[in-house]
Amino acid sequence: MLQEERLLRIESLLATDVRVSTERIAQELDISRETARRDILALESRGALRRVHGGAVALNPVMPEAPYAERQRLREREKRAIAKAALRLVSPGQTLFMDAGSTMHCFAQELRSLKGLTVVTNSIAIALTLASPDGSGGHRVVLLGGEPRADVQATFGEATVGEIHRFRADIAMLSPVGLCVQQGASSYEHHEAAVAQAMVRQADQVALLADHTKIGAASRLAYCTAQDVDVLVTNRHASTQAGLALLQREVGRLVVA
Repeated sequence: MLQEERLLRIESLLATDVRVSTERIAQELDISRETARRDILALESRGALRRVHGGAVALNPVMPEAPYAERQRLREREKRAIAKAALRLVSPGQTLFMDAGSTMHCFAQELRSLKGLTVVTNSIAIALTLASPDGSGGHRVVLLGGEPRADVQATFGEATVGEIHRFRADIAMLSPVGLCVQQGASSYEHHEAAVAQAMVRQADQVALLADHTKIGAASRLAYCTAQDVDVLVTNRHASTQAGLALLQREVGRLVVA
């Protein structure tokens, strides 16, 4: 297991139990206690936890995620503006990763105005939005296999992550639950963070689509650092968020819709 995968697992344990022992980390991840201690140090350096005697405790406040059906109705105007702005980042012939979410679904609707892309996604809703009835549409769409989740209309799990590693994308287009300098991009659920993390690894560039409510916020599980982000696309209300100025110094480019 790679270190980044171990760190994600440790964050998942802390998200559930708040405090976790070094011994438990070693047992759960099947690693030595010395490796567990090094991983705790790595996460502490990122501001994701605090070391205590015999283990670690969670540090960052958790930003929960509203149900998918509710998110589809929230801030629709802002999401639509972000989606239109993000359209300028892609060109025909490119391969895109797209994770599941209401903002990404808006982006998929905008993508219908283009042709010639290959879109690899775990979102059933996005795949259906971009697919044509007879298979002769403007884009090639690959729906990743895995365990389907009806609540978010997407696939997750080890099979999904494994399939992602079969592809190489020009851009990973992702929509985090939170984005801050200290933690980077984060998701609330472990299975969502695992998919996003795999997409980041397999892409040449990373573009995050995040409205102003996500800026400066942190959710349970980090999947990439702010420095890993090549482009951040947000809406104009983000200028009122204190965390935006800090993020602007870390990400490659900022696009304001």
